[in-house]
This record gives sequence, structure tokens and C-alpha cells, in this order.
Amino acid sequence: MQRPMDAYDSETFRRLGHHLVDTLADHLARTTRREGPVLPWAPPETHIAGFPAEFPEEPSADVLGQASALLSRVVDASHHLHHPRYVGHQVSSPLPLAALCDFISSFLNNGMAVYEMGPVATAMEHNVLGWMARVLGMPEGAGGVLTSGGSAGNLTALLAARQAKAGFDAWNGGASAGPPLTVLVPETAHYCLARATRVMGWGAGGVTPVPVDAHYRLRPESLEEALASARRAGRHPIAVVASAGSTSTGAFDPLEAVADFCEKHALWFHVDGAHGASTALSPRYRHQVKGIERADSVVWDAHKMMLMPALITAVLFREGQRSFEAFAQEASYLFHGEAHRPWNDVALRTLECTKEMMALKLYTCLKVLGTRVFADAVTGSFDLARRFAERLTAAGDFELALWPDCNIVCFRHTPRGLSETELDALQVRLRDTLVTRGDFYLVRTTLAGRVWLRTTLINPHTTDADLESLLEALRRAA
Repeated sequence: MQRPMDAYDSETFRRLGHHLVDTLADHLARTTRREGPVLPWAPPETHIAGFPAEFPEEPSADVLGQASALLSRVVDASHHLHHPRYVGHQVSSPLPLAALCDFISSFLNNGMAVYEMGPVATAMEHNVLGWMARVLGMPEGAGGVLTSGGSAGNLTALLAARQAKAGFDAWNGGASAGPPLTVLVPETAHYCLARATRVMGWGAGGVTPVPVDAHYRLRPESLEEALASARRAGRHPIAVVASAGSTSTGAFDPLEAVADFCEKHALWFHVDGAHGASTALSPRYRHQVKGIERADSVVWDAHKMMLMPALITAVLFREGQRSFEAFAQEASYLFHGEAHRPWNDVALRTLECTKEMMALKLYTCLKVLGTRVFADAVTGSFDLARRFAERLTAAGDFELALWPDCNIVCFRHTPRGLSETELDALQVRLRDTLVTRGDFYLVRTTLAGRVWLRTTLINPHTTDADLESLLEALRRAA
């Protein structure tokens, strides 16, 4: 009979760890050589049957062999984001060094509610956030927190905006303690913003849409009317949200113009830079985020263009103390009722109480690999997207939706003689064919009522030749 402590045997752990690192290193070598499918497609029923909930009462006689076999199956059957022909969602092919840090984080299991539970990670987080704020050009005193993804990040920023601009105590009095609130948001903004306002109890009117132009960028000249419309509807506008790299098209809103408007009307200025804030790292393209340094808050995902494993999202505040205003709640068993607000007790400022050592991954890679690798990754992906757009424009049987602002490219295959409805249906079929076949992984989106294929060129191993092969694969599938 095995005792619980037997499962902590250090030598078994050592042998299994060596084997798993070898397995992952071999997987990395194969995928970067473009061997095998991007996604070994199987319907959900297959995996439900393949990984049944049949668990033995006693451990296997060969723990090492069984664990190795099971985890090797997981690697083989999962989505392979390190494959250069993964050009789908905005999720990076993570740096191997960052993945090893994840291993350490899980093993040490230092939660970060209070400093004493995660002393090293707390210090790393503080310094990494200071560096990110400086990259964006924010002033001395800027700061923030790391949290679990852009949705949590945007909610955190909007909670702080509510505390600063609502004019009443919504935290203690609830949403009905004052006039109904709203934020002005581009009509193409990510759905998590509408979700955040509904979570806060603002209802459907919590978001006031602002029209976008033909390039899907917020129209700054429309902000005055959106503000007036919100007020006519009985809403109290507190903020404007602008996108730096929108999800659908990668569009960058005119941040300086939005900052001017917010300054004029004393509104909170929030930038959803989950995807595009990393642009500030690139000397060639950082002009696209000019004005972001004037934002009251910014969300920046490191698990997108900074090549980190998910999830690592920075919520940065121009005035660092604003980070305490999102969650103005006390927990006596953690914080002991102190009147001051120590920066090092992170749970005072995050949605999470127990939080993994997020900063360990980013800090270690910055310290060991240097900052240039990240700048080059951003610049290289943007350059590749522009070359791909040129190839699509030159092709007679493809249509480019719009010139890319970043590394997101929307296009469609347009053989002659098909109606718009038939072209829409064709894009759906083409995408499904390539994905289930495993040749490439790309996604699709709807712009102005039409269906487009959408690629995010986020893997540093993806080349022009891969994208030429993608077009050929689409032609063959059609």
C-alpha cells in the first residue's frame, strides 16, 4: 500500500523530469522542422473516449513508464503552437526558457496574496511592471499588477476607473447608488469590455459604441456625439476605451486624439493594448502607440507578442496608487486591518487571491535573453505581415481586407464567378479543410458582413515560404 509521501520520491521525479524534457525537446525540434500536423484534428468524442475517467485505487507498478506514456500522448494529440504554420489566434509559441520557469512556478507553488507567500515573485513583479511602464513612456510613479488574462485585466482597469470617476461609492453602495454608468468603446472592441461592464451591473447600456472608419479604427470625430448620446440616454460616461491592436483586424486607434478628448472632458482614458502594447518595444513601429503614455490605464498581454506562456497580463496605471482602487476590500485574515496599503501584498490589487509566479517567466527571459529578442520578434512579425499583404495584393485570386497595422492579416480567396454569398461559404469551407487536415491553423472573422480568413503571424519561425505555401494550400482546397 502506497503512502501519500511515496508520491514525492525525489529519484522518481528526477527520472520522470529528464524524460519529459527530452520528450518536449524532441517535440520542439520536430515542429520547428515543420514535421507533422499543426493540429492533429479529432472530434471531442474521440478525446473523451481516449482519456476516460477510469482511475485505479492503487498506483501503477511502473509509475515512470505510465506517466511518460500518458504525457507523451498529451503532447502528440494537442495543438502544436511551435509549428511555423500555426498562424491562428493571438497566442504565442512560448519560449522554452519561459516554459521551464512555469515548471518551477508550479513546483514551488508560491501563491502571491501576501508578500510572505511569494517574496521573490512579488519583487520580480514590481520591477517588471516598472520596466513595462517605462517602455510605454509612462511617468515616474506608474505601476500596476499582473493578472490572469486580458479579460481580467480590462475588468480591473474599469473597476479603478469607476472608483475614480463615478462620483459615488459603487463598491459599497452597488450600481444603483448613483446614476447608471457607461464607457465609450469602439464598436469593434473585444467582447470582454461589454462583459466587464455587465459584471459590474451596468447592463446593456454599460457600453456606448463609437463608430470606426474603413480601417476599423475609432473615429475621434465621433466621440462628441457618442458622449452626448450616452448622456441623452441618462448615462454618466466615465471613460473612453481605445484599442492598440484590436482582435479582429489588429487596428490601432488614434490614441493621441482620444487622449485629447478624455483630457477635455475629464474622462478616464483606458487603452486595451492586450495585443498591441508590445509594439512599443519596436523602434520601427512604436510610433503606432504614440499617446499610450497618456493613458490612465493600459492592459498588455505578455502571452501574445512577448512569447510567454499564457496567462500573463499587465494592468498598468499612470498613477500607480490607482491600482489599489479596483478592489477596495479588506480580508482581515490576510491583511490584519492595516491602515496603509503595502504594494507588496498583491491580493489587495488583483482579482486573484492565490496567484501563480507570473513574473518569474517574464523576468527570467528579460534577464537572461535580453530585451532585443522581444523587440526583434515584434518588428519581424510586423514586417512579415506587410510582405504577406503585398503578396496578397499582387495575387489575382486573393483579396486583402485592409492593410495590416500589425501582425494580423485578414484576407480571402476569390476565384472568379462566385457571388458574395458563395465567397463567404467558400472561406468557411477552406478554413475547415486546412485545419482538419492539419496543414495550417488559421481562423476566420466577419468584417462588414463578409467572411474573411484571418492570420496572426506570431511564431518567429514562420517565414514567407510558409505563407506562400498557405496560399497554395488554399488554392488546392478550393
